[in-house]
Amino acid sequence: MKIDEKLKRLRKLMEDKDLNAYIIADSDPHMSEYVAEHWKMRRWISGFTGSAGVVALTLDKSGLWTDGRYYIQAEDQLKGTEIELFRAGEPNVPSYIKWLGDNLTKGDRIGVCGKYSSSAKIKNLQSNLGKKGIEVVTEYDLIGEIWEDRPATPKEPIFIHDIEYAGKSAREKIEMVRDKMDKHGADHYLIGSLDDIAWLYNIRGADIPYNPVTISYALVSKEEARLFINQSKVEENVANNLRDNGVEVVDYDSIADTLPDLIGDDSSIYIDPDKINYELYSILEEIGCKIIEKQDITTALKAIKNEVEIENLKQTLVRDGVAMVKFLYWLDENLDSGNITEITAAQKLDELRAEQKDNRGASFTSISAYREHAAMMHYAPTEESQYTLERAGMYLIDSGGQYLGGTTDITRTVVLGPITERERRDFTLVLKGNIALARAKFLHGATGSNLDVLARQPIWRYGLDYKCGTGHGVGYFLNVHEGPQNFSQRVNKVVLEEGMVVTNEPGIYIEGGYGIRTENMMLVVEDEVTDSGRFMKFDTITYCPIDIDGIDVSLLDEEEREWLNSYHSEVYTKLSPYLNNREREWLRRATRAI
Repeated sequence: MKIDEKLKRLRKLMEDKDLNAYIIADSDPHMSEYVAEHWKMRRWISGFTGSAGVVALTLDKSGLWTDGRYYIQAEDQLKGTEIELFRAGEPNVPSYIKWLGDNLTKGDRIGVCGKYSSSAKIKNLQSNLGKKGIEVVTEYDLIGEIWEDRPATPKEPIFIHDIEYAGKSAREKIEMVRDKMDKHGADHYLIGSLDDIAWLYNIRGADIPYNPVTISYALVSKEEARLFINQSKVEENVANNLRDNGVEVVDYDSIADTLPDLIGDDSSIYIDPDKINYELYSILEEIGCKIIEKQDITTALKAIKNEVEIENLKQTLVRDGVAMVKFLYWLDENLDSGNITEITAAQKLDELRAEQKDNRGASFTSISAYREHAAMMHYAPTEESQYTLERAGMYLIDSGGQYLGGTTDITRTVVLGPITERERRDFTLVLKGNIALARAKFLHGATGSNLDVLARQPIWRYGLDYKCGTGHGVGYFLNVHEGPQNFSQRVNKVVLEEGMVVTNEPGIYIEGGYGIRTENMMLVVEDEVTDSGRFMKFDTITYCPIDIDGIDVSLLDEEEREWLNSYHSEVYTKLSPYLNNREREWLRRATRAI
């Protein structure tokens, strides 16, 4: 069925339900960033495959809103459809809420499925559109009614993430959570976020590609803890482990009926309004209990890695660096065959990671992009779109691995052959931005939005910018994107604490030309305590050479050259013992001092 035919069928249903507009996102009942195929509703209705975006339509027009990472991709994928692209974040571009308000009138009704929308999102819609007399209707899953071949909900088995990797038992973590609940005056704590549940109960799954989580809910009370999950996923040994840690396994679909039995109208419950869907929120409102709405308790706890996690992660990043160097060596040795494409290159890197100890697959679909494809920040090659790599220009590979000892995320831009002076300059500016942030020393209390400018300053000096954040938190054998910490121009009040992991990935993207990004993972550590306060810094914990052939050395100052030479010396020291002679010699050249 073509896109416009899907929209026609959807509008027919809208008319049947007396709806004047409808909103669709790729969202599951847990507000996950990445979702299983069953919940890729926006992708199905629009054909746009990016990870972020919203479709809104009225009875006579439609639009898709997405951010700067996907402008180029969305424009291409929406061609031939009626759907208009709205470049969210650009000047004079209305939000989809404002667009709906401008295109509807008093008494109109907007549909949005409450099961797939957070309570915060629905209340925001109600607040903004209610002022205009527009009603928000939440009971209809219209996509479910017209998506005839919709994939089934995932039912992959779960397993225990052993304490030798996790560092703390589920029981210990639950007690940490209960201590925080007490401070907030909460009798119960309902968790909908899948990575938070996986971290809390030391379980992992495979319900969402690249994200080792399982579709579930958690309810922690003062004396009890429950895991709501399809019980066919839970083998006896897993159930026994959970029971030993004070966790009762109950059926996933029973949560709506169970909550009123467990939570009295005289009790209080803690939720994250951005992570609990509106359907469940409505049940809590009907119960009449006190609802405490704040960010998930577990989000802040899991963001600070414990000593066992940090040590495992450092070992994991050495293994990941070995896979990367083997890949870069293979690419250099085989490029002239003319047989390496964007897809086969990414596949080779996946194979090399799979050879490393404790690897459990990739942490996201590799962004394997040659020439102008790299200007699309989240480009994913297809058989039709892919390029064959040649001895010319630049190739960008953004990839990562899932390991029992951590999650990795790394980007390298590789110079395959002759590049222009403009490309060399921009490659160097990106490197300067990366080094500036990596070398930062800052007072405790600083946030990622305080420091983001450091990475952008070398790029801004040339009138350039990148339309995304500079870095994000990384999960621990969990989601590759993990909050609450990040580097971004958007205001973020989360203090960078010792033990947090965050990426450092400035870039330059020239539409129709090229894309450059250099990404490392960094650990927040204490530097020193003086009369002026407690100073923090970053340890770069990704180990892989940065392509020296792309650098205009004249643009680097002495301290930047010293940083790069020291970094490359460490890369060689850590990785060379795990390489064969030819790979080791290649790495020696790749990490030579400049």
